Amino acid sequence: MTAIASTPPARSTAPERRAPGALRSGIAAIGIELRSYVRTPDTVFFGFLFPVLMLGIFGVAFGGNGDIGELPDGSGGVNMAAYYLPGMVAAGALLTGMQTLAIDIAHEKSSGWLRRLGGTSLSPVSYFLGKAGLVLVTSAAQLVLLLAFAVVVLRVALPSDPALWSRFAWVYLLGLLTMTLLGIALSALPRSGKTATAVVIPIVLLLQFISGVYLQFSMLPEWLQNVAGVFPLKWLAQGMRSVFLPDHFAALEASGAWDLGLVALNLGVWLAVGLVLSLLTFRWQRKS
Repeated sequence: MTAIASTPPARSTAPERRAPGALRSGIAAIGIELRSYVRTPDTVFFGFLFPVLMLGIFGVAFGGNGDIGELPDGSGGVNMAAYYLPGMVAAGALLTGMQTLAIDIAHEKSSGWLRRLGGTSLSPVSYFLGKAGLVLVTSAAQLVLLLAFAVVVLRVALPSDPALWSRFAWVYLLGLLTMTLLGIALSALPRSGKTATAVVIPIVLLLQFISGVYLQFSMLPEWLQNVAGVFPLKWLAQGMRSVFLPDHFAALEASGAWDLGLVALNLGVWLAVGLVLSLLTFRWQRKS
C-alpha cells in the first residue's frame, strides 16, 4: 500500500483583519469630535472664547480702579485683570467640560445619533475617550490663549515659582476631569436637544456668579458662600486663586486660608459623584 501524504491547508497570505480596539477607536473619535467642534461657531464662542472675552472686559472696565489687595506698606497689590484671571481659568474648565459635553451629548441623543452609534461596534469606552479627548485638547488650547492674552495684552505677571505650577497642574487636571464627568451626567437632564441650551447655560452661569468667578467671593452673603461651597466650581476657583494670587489674598477666603486639602477633597468627591451619575444615567437612547 502506498501512503497518501496529506498536505496541510494553505494559509492565507492576506493580513488578518481585526476590529479596532477601544483605545484606537477612541483616538480616532477625538479627531471626529474636534472637527465637529470647530464647525459650530456658537460652541466655540460660548465655550472656548468666552473666558478670554470676559477677562478682557473686566480688565479694561475696572483697570482704572488701581491695584487691589495692597499690604499696609503699599506692596503686594494686583490689578483687576490679575485678580480675575484665576476665576476665568476655572470658568474655562467649567465651560469646556461641563457645558460643552452636557449640551453636545443631549443634542446627539435627541437627534438619534447616539441610537445609531449604539447599533455599531463602537463601544461606550471609545465614545467617551473621544469626548474626554475633545475636552482635554480644547481646554489646553483655551488655557494657552487665556494666559497669553493676560500676559501680552493685560500685562499680568504669571507666577515664577515651579511649586505653584505643580499645584496648578493637579488642581486644574482634577477640576477638568470632574467637570467632564459632571457634563456627561448633566446631559441626562434636558428632555430634548432643543432645550439643552436653555437648561444647561443658566445652571453654568449661576455657578459662576456664586463661586467667585465674576464677583469677589468674600463680598457674597455668608449663606450664599455656604451654598457655593457645596459645588465644585467654588473649590476649583479657590485652588486657582492660590496659584495666581499672592499668599496674603488667602485672608479673603471664607476660612482665611487656601485650604488645598479641602480643594482636593471636594473636587474628588464631585468626581466620584459625576462618575456614578454618568454610569447610572447614560443611555445610547433616551427612555420614553
